[in-house]
Amino acid sequence: MQIPFTKMHGTGNDFVVIDATVTDLPERSQLAKDMCTRRFAVGADQFIIICPSQKADYLMEIYNPDGSNVEMCGNALRAVALYIRHRKNDLSEILTIETAGGITKADINNNQVTVNMGEPSFTAESVGLSEASPLIGADYKFSDTIERNITCVSMGNPHCVQFVSSTQDCSLETEGPIIENHSLFKNRTNVEFIEILSRKEINMRVWERGTGETLACGSGACAAVVAAIQNDLTDRTVQVNLLGGILSITWNEEDNSIYMTGPATFVFDGVWEH
Repeated sequence: MQIPFTKMHGTGNDFVVIDATVTDLPERSQLAKDMCTRRFAVGADQFIIICPSQKADYLMEIYNPDGSNVEMCGNALRAVALYIRHRKNDLSEILTIETAGGITKADINNNQVTVNMGEPSFTAESVGLSEASPLIGADYKFSDTIERNITCVSMGNPHCVQFVSSTQDCSLETEGPIIENHSLFKNRTNVEFIEILSRKEINMRVWERGTGETLACGSGACAAVVAAIQNDLTDRTVQVNLLGGILSITWNEEDNSIYMTGPATFVFDGVWEH
């Protein structure tokens, strides 16, 4: 079986994108594992499938390289919106895209895409906490040597944010997998490390659930800004500097939604022999 695919990225967060409105895909979890393997295959942070939707214009399925299915990816949303505009010739002013984390809206301006990521949630259930626990500025012990003050928020998927003095010197490689897989989080969690530069700018590194460190995470950038605002560290519009580029995040007071603006890029097309 030959499967056409497109390699894309959003601020360095790279994806294998497949249009399942024209190609039927069997064994999707295993296919994600096979195609996302770096050096031995296409290689990607996530495996994205565009499907028909009965609730929105399109449905986006998201798989990690370990084959796990996840709810939301902000960078992938921008890539999918750009794919739909240019590859499916959909000229709709606003695209609605269904995900397991909810329905989002995307507005495309050249290669810049603004996505309404919806409202943040601060409930233990939405974050996937194993017990009803404090979510904002709370101290938790994750191991004998790792005790951190964290803020947890859901952007359709779970995030655990901590503020550090420097993202260059933080212990992401050590702490990321320990916090991701801690029993506190029933469904594991994404882990963000945030350095506050001013009330309008932050640096961020991210350990993504099921993937490891990536160059960017759109939903993570949204969660980071929400956490910073909740801890009175930034204003409501913030520039987020990621290893792969820059995102602009706004928490709109009028509708309580998070708006993310950033680029998406086509890399190459190919055919996978399955």
